[in-house]
Amino acid sequence: MAYREKLKNASGFWLLRVLFLFYAFVAATTAAQQRQPQRHKNAYATMMYMGTPRDYEFYVATRVMIRSLVRLHVDADIVVIASLDVPLRWVQALEQEDGAKVVRVENLNNPYKDQANFDRRFKLTLNKLYAWKLVDYDRVVMLDSDNLFLEKTDELFQCGQFCAVFINPCIFHTGLFVLQPSETVFKDMIHELETGRENPDGADQGFIASYFPDLLDKPMFHPSLNGTKLEGHYRLPLGYQMDASYYYLRLRWSVPCGPNSVITFPGAPWLKPWYWWSWPVLPLGIEWHKHRLQTLGYSAEMTMVIIQAVIYLGMIAVTRLAKPNMPKLCYRRSDKSISIIQTGLKLVAVWSILASYIMPFFLVPSTLHPLLAWPLYFLGSFALSTIAINSFFLPILPVLAPWLLIFGSLLVMAYPWYSNGVVRALAVFFYAFCSAPIVWVSLTKVMSCLQVSLEREIFFPRLGESSPPSGFNKLY
Repeated sequence: MAYREKLKNASGFWLLRVLFLFYAFVAATTAAQQRQPQRHKNAYATMMYMGTPRDYEFYVATRVMIRSLVRLHVDADIVVIASLDVPLRWVQALEQEDGAKVVRVENLNNPYKDQANFDRRFKLTLNKLYAWKLVDYDRVVMLDSDNLFLEKTDELFQCGQFCAVFINPCIFHTGLFVLQPSETVFKDMIHELETGRENPDGADQGFIASYFPDLLDKPMFHPSLNGTKLEGHYRLPLGYQMDASYYYLRLRWSVPCGPNSVITFPGAPWLKPWYWWSWPVLPLGIEWHKHRLQTLGYSAEMTMVIIQAVIYLGMIAVTRLAKPNMPKLCYRRSDKSISIIQTGLKLVAVWSILASYIMPFFLVPSTLHPLLAWPLYFLGSFALSTIAINSFFLPILPVLAPWLLIFGSLLVMAYPWYSNGVVRALAVFFYAFCSAPIVWVSLTKVMSCLQVSLEREIFFPRLGESSPPSGFNKLY
């Protein structure tokens, strides 16, 4: 009896152990399936490559666009076509933090790089052709990183083999287009590159436009109610690529055709919306930063912001506490040497004032939120201006006049109640017209005060003469 009881207990123990291991296996399998991203039939895709002065800025813009799509709960994969030289830490951030699928590719050779009108920043944009190799998907919406999504646009996956928006009356824009992936089309495009197909701009825009030359004659895309995919080529309504310049004319959107879903910023590269100085010069810049604040955030830049702010406050404190006095150099009487010294000091003083307004501009992190960046710029400019004021015994108000005028111009541009863009432009022009005499008077005042200081020999007392009292010039 004891043996049977022991055998029964052992059997029960092993049964429980097997059930526990089975449960652990099922739980681990379920967790792994949950971690693995769901595969969709369609995809939003964008590209990333290196070799431009603005690689980091476009990396940030790509991440904001991806997270905006995720936030809209799009029913599609998000794919990044990244060249092999994209840093691994960026790839890991895109995959692990943003949930994108990264496809590594070799850069396509651009045969148009030597033509006369070629812009070097478009050298690697032909990598966009790799979108036709994404054959695991039925449809792909190819995107540039300067798109700002206002609404979900999954209905675009119903479009045909190629669909694009004409933001130019005659040439469609390749900032957003729909395609059906095809190895055959991709190989044919590569063959066309090798044989030298005509390309007006040497970039993806010119090549794809020449590859689909008859799109202007195609019908307009209208999504079907039952979700059926269309066949053929279609023009997309303008609402899928609303050029930001349309907004600046009326200061509101009035695009009658199609849903007002996507804003694009195809203008000058140094006025892209992620640059802090683009707002309030261009009012829509703040909209992009709102999307970033809601998605990616600004933690990457905050360390630099804090360091700069501490340094600037330290400069102001030192300038306040110190008793500014230029080095008490002595010289022997020589009219020629005096003239050279005075001219040199004038140049140094003027360049010091200019540097106090220029240097902080380039030190502010370029993709910082404007509402943080502009105060940091003003703090830095004020700190450096106080050094020039105390070093060269200059009057405070004339030196800080440009500082005040720049602040005023921001208020004029940021005023939210202009009736349209023309009135806003006239207001900015009128403000600039009124500010010009103030700048001139301030410059004249600075130069005259500097000349008076030089004539009184404040900077370089003669040998044997005492320097002026330390309280001669104080900022405060």
